[in-house]
Amino acid sequence: MPNYFIYMDNSNVFIEGQRVSAVRQGLARNIIEAMNWKITDSSYRLDFGKLHRFTAGDDPTKIKRSVLFGSRPPDNDKIWETAERAGFEPKIVNRNAANKEKKIDTGIVTEMMRDAYTKMNPNDDVITLVAGDADYVPTIDCLRGDGYKVEVFFWNHASQELKNACDRFVPLDEYIDHLGFYSN
Repeated sequence: MPNYFIYMDNSNVFIEGQRVSAVRQGLARNIIEAMNWKITDSSYRLDFGKLHRFTAGDDPTKIKRSVLFGSRPPDNDKIWETAERAGFEPKIVNRNAANKEKKIDTGIVTEMMRDAYTKMNPNDDVITLVAGDADYVPTIDCLRGDGYKVEVFFWNHASQELKNACDRFVPLDEYIDHLGFYSN
C-alpha cells in the first residue's frame, strides 16, 4: 500500500462543491450555468475529516502529509481549526489589496515539488492533488516524468487537461453527500 502526500486548494474544492450541490438542488440547470452565473448552494459544507480519509482510501495511517491551502478567513471563522483537527496542515495566505485570493496555486506547487524531492520515494508514495485547475498540468507532467504517481481528486468539471495529465482522476460528484453536509 502506498503512502499519500495530499495537497488541497480549499477555496477551489469548496466553492466548486457548492456549484455541484446547486445543480443537484435544482438551483442551476447544469454546471456550466452554475459557473457562468456564479450560482452556489451556500448551505453545502465540506467535511474535512471525511475528505481527508477519502483521499487515502479511508486509511489515514497511510497519509504522510496533508496540506490545506487557503486565504485568511474572518477572525470569527473556525475553518482552519476544523481542518487541523481533521488532520490537515493549514497554509494560510493573506488576500491582496483587491480582496482576491492569490499565491494558492504557486504555494501548492512549491510544497509538492519540495516534498517530492526531499520527503518522497517515487516507488512508494502517491501525490494527491485536490484541485481542478489546468495550471497544475506542467507540475504534474514534471513529477510524472520523474517517476512519481499523481492522483487528482476533484469535481467532475475539473479541467480535461488536468484529468488527462494525472495517473488517476477521482470525480467527487458521486460522493458529495458522503463528503459534506447541509447547514441551515
